[in-house]
Amino acid sequence: MTRKSRFRASGANDVWFAGACLVALVVWGVASHAEAQDAEGPQWSANVAVVSDYVFRGVSQTEEDAAISAGVDMTSGVFYAGAWASNVSFAGDDDTGIEADVYAGVRPESGGFNWDFGVVGYLYDEPEALDYDYVELKAAASRAVGPATVGAAVFWSPDFFGASEDEATYAEVNAAFAPADRWTVSGAVGRQWLSSDLDYTTWNIGAAWALTDTLAVDLRYHDTDEHDFGQIYESRAVASLKATF
Repeated sequence: MTRKSRFRASGANDVWFAGACLVALVVWGVASHAEAQDAEGPQWSANVAVVSDYVFRGVSQTEEDAAISAGVDMTSGVFYAGAWASNVSFAGDDDTGIEADVYAGVRPESGGFNWDFGVVGYLYDEPEALDYDYVELKAAASRAVGPATVGAAVFWSPDFFGASEDEATYAEVNAAFAPADRWTVSGAVGRQWLSSDLDYTTWNIGAAWALTDTLAVDLRYHDTDEHDFGQIYESRAVASLKATF
């Protein structure tokens, strides 16, 4: 069983829901930026990466094959938006090959925490008979604790991809620590809940090394507690090389 292995009925409610959230975030972000003391323009960045396996919440999205991805991000004050795409491959589906994510939100600071409230849309080039697209709302917070950064995040979807009108919630705690110059050790533990009871826990731990100011390599171990769901839920080591401009 993969997270993409079942069809679902898509409704117009998802589109309206996501649209309303996105409009609200844009208005909030633009208003906050207008009130800022400085008037700097939007900041842009781009990234390209190669990974030995595209893993999403502990589950391979490429049937354990390599993936190439690229993305672009814009920030303006507390507001941010971006897009990202990668190749994918799902068991029993020979036609779907691309995932494209679009997202927007705000990242205010308050009470010593860095907050992140946003919306993410996951889009696929699936055949017309299938409707894989879905939307998640995101709420996250992080803060520095000595030399480390700790955080937590929650994602919620009213109609999760790969589920027949199932609500889904994903919650995660994470931490990162820089033991030496250009080195970062990080890890996370998360739980995916579906209203269809296909729940599982996932975790990862790894280290990243900044080869240059724009190029970094990451080695990471992923696993879940539901190997019975299929091979793509089993433990795996993943290497990635990412360039940010």
